[in-house]
Amino acid sequence: MKTLRYLLEKEFKQIRRDKIIPRMILVMPVLQLIILPFAANFEMKNINLAIVDNDYSTTTQRITEQIVSSGYFQLAGKTVSYAEALPMIENNDADIILEYPAGMEKDLGREGQATVFIAANAVNASKAGIGTSYLSSILQQFNVSTTPNAHIKPTEIKSTNLYNPYLDYKAYMVPGIIAFLMTIVGGFMSALNIVSEKEKGTIEQINVTPLPKAVFILSKLIPFWVIGLVILTLAMIVAWLVYGFVPVGNILIIYSFAALYLFALTGLGLAVSTISATQQQAMFTMFFCNIIFILLGGLFTPITSMPEWAQTFTLFNPLRYFVELMRMVYLNGSILSDLTTHFIAIILFIVTFNVLAIIGYRKQS
Repeated sequence: MKTLRYLLEKEFKQIRRDKIIPRMILVMPVLQLIILPFAANFEMKNINLAIVDNDYSTTTQRITEQIVSSGYFQLAGKTVSYAEALPMIENNDADIILEYPAGMEKDLGREGQATVFIAANAVNASKAGIGTSYLSSILQQFNVSTTPNAHIKPTEIKSTNLYNPYLDYKAYMVPGIIAFLMTIVGGFMSALNIVSEKEKGTIEQINVTPLPKAVFILSKLIPFWVIGLVILTLAMIVAWLVYGFVPVGNILIIYSFAALYLFALTGLGLAVSTISATQQQAMFTMFFCNIIFILLGGLFTPITSMPEWAQTFTLFNPLRYFVELMRMVYLNGSILSDLTTHFIAIILFIVTFNVLAIIGYRKQS
């Protein structure tokens, strides 16, 4: 234990004297938590809409006003034919074309419904799908509100949004971004540690000592484990101060899982650093791993919407379990019994990654 204590003292002194790491600990979580939830938002705004009005009636004018006033669309222009509107799509001046048929006002007055034509630019499939859905919903609302059969009450639908009643997309993103920050700390920083010792030549002095490999690896893990928990605390404070988000569930569950998660990721980072000759190699390897973790971790894309092979692949992604746990505790108030699978999975990752780190580290110059 005395040897481990001296090694930890050495590691913390190196971190304190470093010009970059202390600043990253303070600045990185604050900036990313403030910027990313606003930037990484899949809610569509300012969708450019081109109108083709073949009816020229007060009804079509009212529909257009209702669409524009919704806040989701902005009018890109009006044309007299679809042929004239299509170049606006081709030139990216419009995302969607809405064409009102001739006699639309009469059809609405006589039958209570009319058929409109919607053409969307599907180069951006998400924007096309969501924009079309928004537009269809607005048109349906207008149709119901102007039904001529006043004595027939339209079917009333009441919905309740559980766990996120205001449909705030930031409530979905912030817990996931906190998990993402832990991944950066556990992966990138620890991956550069042993490699930096190699490049400075100080690892040769350690190699000639009777220091066990497990103790040396542990001395590299613990400092970044502590730093990770500090960043987690700072990130949760920022989430509370900036967005007003606090965990509905027990905060100790988050800290317990984060402690295990950091041991797993720092183990992976150290495993990468033991087989890397330079910091550049370690950085590129961890960059590749982190990209896979993020894209297949459910941070931006729901796992259930992925192909089956990708859903299976996410089972071997530690970030998936942390993102799910953060959202379940923050939003659902899940308890420990609901998260047993997540804890078992992260323990398996700890064993796997740290065994690889110990095996990969060879006491040789």
